[in-house]
Amino acid sequence: MADHIKIRPAGGTWVVRAGGAVLGESADALELVEGDMAPVIYFPRGDIAMAFLDASDTRSTCPYKGEARYYHIEAKSGRIADAAWSYEAPKPGMEQIAGHVAFYPAKVAVEQL
Repeated sequence: MADHIKIRPAGGTWVVRAGGAVLGESADALELVEGDMAPVIYFPRGDIAMAFLDASDTRSTCPYKGEARYYHIEAKSGRIADAAWSYEAPKPGMEQIAGHVAFYPAKVAVEQL
């Protein structure tokens, strides 16, 4: 694992909302802190209503975590483009985030209950 990346249980219950709907709620979320960037909450896929997420063609690569795949959210109010991402096969040391989805807080609400 990269020394500047820390992954730990997020603690408590977390919820993600978009377009007025709750997309997921989890007591098993992970918090990833990378350097001095804001923490990112990763939700287990099983705790997210994946039917509202539509795979995007967008990809990005992190030298530490690997390739991220992005998702649009299909909300009642319309599509929220590339609002979520997931590392399907993260690099060694980052395996904890496999099977998890993170969301851009500027596009959706990610809150601790």
